[in-house]
Amino acid sequence: MKFTRYSSIVLLCFFLFWSNAFATSLSAGPETSIEEKTETEMPSSNEERPETLESPGSLEMSEPEKTEVTNEFADEEYVEEILEIADPLYPWNKAMYHFNDKFYFWFLKPVSRGYSAVVPEDLRIAVSNFFHNLTTPIRLINNVLQLKFKNAGNELLRFSYNSTIGIGGLIDAAKIHLKIRRSDEDFGQTLGSYGMGHGFYIIWPFIGPSSMRDTVGTIGDGFLNPVNYVRPVETAVGIHAYDEVNDTSFHIGEYEDLKKSAIDPYISIRDAYIQHRKKKVEE
Repeated sequence: MKFTRYSSIVLLCFFLFWSNAFATSLSAGPETSIEEKTETEMPSSNEERPETLESPGSLEMSEPEKTEVTNEFADEEYVEEILEIADPLYPWNKAMYHFNDKFYFWFLKPVSRGYSAVVPEDLRIAVSNFFHNLTTPIRLINNVLQLKFKNAGNELLRFSYNSTIGIGGLIDAAKIHLKIRRSDEDFGQTLGSYGMGHGFYIIWPFIGPSSMRDTVGTIGDGFLNPVNYVRPVETAVGIHAYDEVNDTSFHIGEYEDLKKSAIDPYISIRDAYIQHRKKKVEE
């Protein structure tokens, strides 16, 4: 698809430019130091910290001898997660964070809520199953690249079984009858399994949090997604948009809960994304 090829070339050029321009930033790390985070971002020991995803103990402790050892280790692990990715594109990322935030509350959430009110849950699950079955090539190839041949074989078996017994993938018959679950693998995880780091953090409009590595991975997965070969291009974009609305209908409220529990939603979302991707790579 010409559109996909040209977009991929432009994005890859963009990455090469930024990786050279911010080489110094990546090595030094633009992240705020631990001492600065303790003073500016973390609550004092007298304040109650809201719960977040895998929320660690407070970094600011006036009486260390009274703190449990497990909390100290949790704090150290949390700091490592925060410092694991550089954020040299902070102005761009902050702007895109606010853009995506408004897009979600003003458009995606109302549309998804209306969609879920009209379309029964069983039908929405069938649609989700169909798209998961359609994107089997992404999971199959990445399992092979990660030398997970058993998972690759399972994906091939799932596709064959669900495409026939599961009526074109509308029913996850392989999970129901054969107890074979989908293995969630993508090219970003494959690059991570080979030891490639995130590079720098970046937020894309409409797509959301990502990194240089995961963005390259998304481009690679795009060539394996059959939807991207649908003509005309506008139809492919519409199919992706429908898939996003259908998927969002199952998760309304999760983003809101994360924002409410976060001291700084931007930082919390960034850290949660990195922790999530790290866990995926380690699996």
